[in-house]
Amino acid sequence: MMTSDDGITIRAATEQDWPKITVLNEICFLTPQTAEFTAHWKQLVSGEPPIIALDGDEVVGATMDIPMTVTVPGGGSVAAAGITAVTVAPTHRRRGILRALYTEHHARIRESGAPLSILTASEGGIYGRFGYGPATVEATVSIDRRFATPHRNAPDPGGVRMVHPAEARPAFTDVYDRWQAMTPGAQVRPAIVWNRIFADRESERGGGTAHFGLVHPDGYVLYRRVSGDSGSVARVEEIRTVGAAAHAALWRALLGLDLVRRVEANLTPEDPLPYLLSDGRLVRTTSRHDELWVRIMEVPAALEARTYRRDLDVVVQVDDGFLDAGGRFALTVRDGKAVCTRTDATPHLVLDLDVLGSLYLGAHRARTFAAANRLWAADADTLDRFDSAFGSDRDAQMGWAF
Repeated sequence: MMTSDDGITIRAATEQDWPKITVLNEICFLTPQTAEFTAHWKQLVSGEPPIIALDGDEVVGATMDIPMTVTVPGGGSVAAAGITAVTVAPTHRRRGILRALYTEHHARIRESGAPLSILTASEGGIYGRFGYGPATVEATVSIDRRFATPHRNAPDPGGVRMVHPAEARPAFTDVYDRWQAMTPGAQVRPAIVWNRIFADRESERGGGTAHFGLVHPDGYVLYRRVSGDSGSVARVEEIRTVGAAAHAALWRALLGLDLVRRVEANLTPEDPLPYLLSDGRLVRTTSRHDELWVRIMEVPAALEARTYRRDLDVVVQVDDGFLDAGGRFALTVRDGKAVCTRTDATPHLVLDLDVLGSLYLGAHRARTFAAANRLWAADADTLDRFDSAFGSDRDAQMGWAF
């Protein structure tokens, strides 16, 4: 427990604090929270209690995390703390409460030994100062399916079935597990999260219908129909595939929904959908956004967990202005495998910890950060080798929101 000079106390929450945490969440996220919803979150964060800020007996801030396992480039996995439900009361802004909460919370994460801490950011300007960098990128696209015709060379593998999602749970969970194991940034999805997806409560449908489901032996789609200003829309909530055939087959089925005018979905940067159509312009990007943010808690453990695309011998200086968890690290890569140790040698590259977090899953380029003066390299060849080594053969993608 810690108490600041202005009387704000930071401590671990008890069971008796949950009603006040729930009220704070409702106010900060503008969403009523039922008893069932609160019970769901209490199960998810059951590893350790939330950390709260109190002004007297009033809860004015909170942070908590979900124990997770995340895939990294090359198919390995690491433990991660999934930070969630971070709140500071609107009555207590600009008093250092978030920093105090995060200082206590990250000390606990460090003690746990988890190499990564991850989150999703409602505001993009907050978390860089705490060493987090946006590590996955997606684009929201809209396709006018009335004019979408397959390219003459596009495959037509078939194999898609229409299902009621709750009645085909094993098909969904099997594909997700295989997809997650090969996708950087994807988290293991626990049964409690699947339970909530298949319960499909009306209050969580965002104005759409109940879920419709399409399944293939190597993929699935969950989507809803919503009414738009210009006609009916199929809003894809989730599409997961473990091969090109499943991807092509499921998109053929989605674009064959005759009573739908548009299909909306989130795609990763290298998704081949535009090239499956005779007119790729029909895949119109309406927004581009980050999803998963990464802070590397233990640099050697994190860098040794993933694989790399070329051999490398560099000394990297990582600066961490929040917890002073950086330093200089000798990174040696042979045949994709890394050894990373602390060193006092002169660095070949210098970058902040948030930049390393953005590079970690392969979704961003070192050369782009160098062009923005956020990464320094001793010479162009060093930058080129570092940039290509940190790439990934598969787009990074967050598995599920938290």
